[in-house]
Amino acid sequence: MQENWLALLTDFLNLLDSLLGAAFYFPFLLLGVGVFFTIYLKFPQIRYFRQAIRIVRGDYSDKSAKGDATHFQALTTAISGTVGTGNIGGVALALYLGGPAALFWMWMTAFFGMTTKFVEVSLSHKYRQTDRDGHIVGGPMYVMERRLNMKWLAVFFAVATVISSFGTGNLPQSNNIANGLNQAFGIPEWLSGAFLASLLALVIIGGIQRIVKVAEKIVPFMAVFYVLGALSVILVHLPQTIASLGLVFQDAFTGSAASGGFLGATFVYAFNRGVNRGLFSNEAGQGSAPIAHAAARTKHSASEGMVSLLEPFIDTIVICTLTGLVILSSGVWTDKHLNEFQRFDMDVIAGNYDDQKTADRETLYAYLNSPTDTSITGFTGEISIVNGIAEPFTPATPATPATPATPAAPVAPAGMDVTEVEPLATQSGYTILHNRSVAEEVRFFAGDQPYTGQINILDGALQEPLRVVGKSLIHSVDLTTEAFTRGVFGDYGGYIVTIGLLLFAFTTTVAWFYYGDRAMTYLFGLSSVMPYKIVYVIGFFVAAIADTSLIWLISAITIALMTLPNLATIFLLRREMRDLVASYWEAFHQDYPERDDSRNER
Repeated sequence: MQENWLALLTDFLNLLDSLLGAAFYFPFLLLGVGVFFTIYLKFPQIRYFRQAIRIVRGDYSDKSAKGDATHFQALTTAISGTVGTGNIGGVALALYLGGPAALFWMWMTAFFGMTTKFVEVSLSHKYRQTDRDGHIVGGPMYVMERRLNMKWLAVFFAVATVISSFGTGNLPQSNNIANGLNQAFGIPEWLSGAFLASLLALVIIGGIQRIVKVAEKIVPFMAVFYVLGALSVILVHLPQTIASLGLVFQDAFTGSAASGGFLGATFVYAFNRGVNRGLFSNEAGQGSAPIAHAAARTKHSASEGMVSLLEPFIDTIVICTLTGLVILSSGVWTDKHLNEFQRFDMDVIAGNYDDQKTADRETLYAYLNSPTDTSITGFTGEISIVNGIAEPFTPATPATPATPATPAAPVAPAGMDVTEVEPLATQSGYTILHNRSVAEEVRFFAGDQPYTGQINILDGALQEPLRVVGKSLIHSVDLTTEAFTRGVFGDYGGYIVTIGLLLFAFTTTVAWFYYGDRAMTYLFGLSSVMPYKIVYVIGFFVAAIADTSLIWLISAITIALMTLPNLATIFLLRREMRDLVASYWEAFHQDYPERDDSRNER
């Protein structure tokens, strides 16, 4: 029953994702808006970069300006919301799915996303308000209501923000922290979840003032700590790092070829996954960062927009690139590693496939990148297990009470004559896939004991509640952790990831609580914040023991639900944005006439 429920939920979420973030139009729309504003505003991510650094440094601070936070506090709060598991687990997931080419498209998302974020933050800051407690509130929902007179769209965005606070800032962060602590120190996931949920409750009770102070202290430290750890691996593998950079550019428009256990990815797949993971990492266009920047103390909205230019640069072009190069140069992304299989990522297919044979690799490549356009089918039948090891398959009645069935006919891999395939009765008759790779040395356990007996496979899915362990590709935080052990610090390098993950993910969770808090206040008033806090903390605990891949899927859907209305809003206000920039430079020239060098930036 539980397996059927999970399968139905997974199918529904995959359908939603196929219509939203995984749809063919989504990455083109996201990049397209960034490209449009980059050209429309004449490359502000380059021209205003120095000005952004000066503003953050406090060169033009005005303490009399309205706001609850300094430029630096607003920046670190927003960065704490973006620098999280996307930089550690998300990059690894993108490379696992799309290969080196995915990193190139993460870069493109960041470069053009710098302009997108500049626009969304500037406009949201302009239409911010003061709540009845005297705190500054803002975000795309206020732009939609106050400027576009689209209350319905503002409500939709605010609801999506609340959902995304769980799908982006809460669930995947908790899940990755718990997984990382379990891998590194053997701490049970439930214990990590309980402790960190309690700590989260203590932080968020203090409101925005405590949140910005926590972010201001932790973010600079965690960024330096992680960068030094990444360099300790990259320098050891410097020749491979250079070769990996070549692969990133070489595969960018062709897709990534098969290598080791990695069965390859099409250009479309790498492009889609790279753009999606780039968005998850830096959130440019999603509309979340403007909520944090609305609290910044400044007289002109465009100045805060310039500060936000730095976020995608720091988040993706610096930190994500380092993570990607660590994974690629160390070679762990193509190696199979011993791990416990998650049902969501496990598939038993009919027929024998060997990933060392070119013809089989081509067939599996087609199946993984376009499952609807392949002759591979899910296996149905019984398999005998003796002391945890699967015996060669003998055709048997499937585990469906109503219909006895004969085994499927052998499937001929692409490029191979059907006569070359032995009958299923003399072969194992099935191949176990896990994490988009052919699994090896698979063992079945009932609890901690090797299992002996029959297992039933129905359309590729294992029906018994057994633990399955074997060698396959790994992804997310596990892949990054393994990569960090290949450097100067050896096995201790994994602790860098664990500590970095703990800091990154926890601050992301705190920042996203603030985003959800502001959205709840907009929707239902201040009285709704306390129930939201309780559910948010509970969700953080529950996610620590949930399925990783399912969490990532939920996250991808909620991101798209925020992004689509936000992109539409800023595009509709493109002329107002251009005027806003012009008025900023006019005011700046009047306030600082001695800064003649600013004319080049304008």
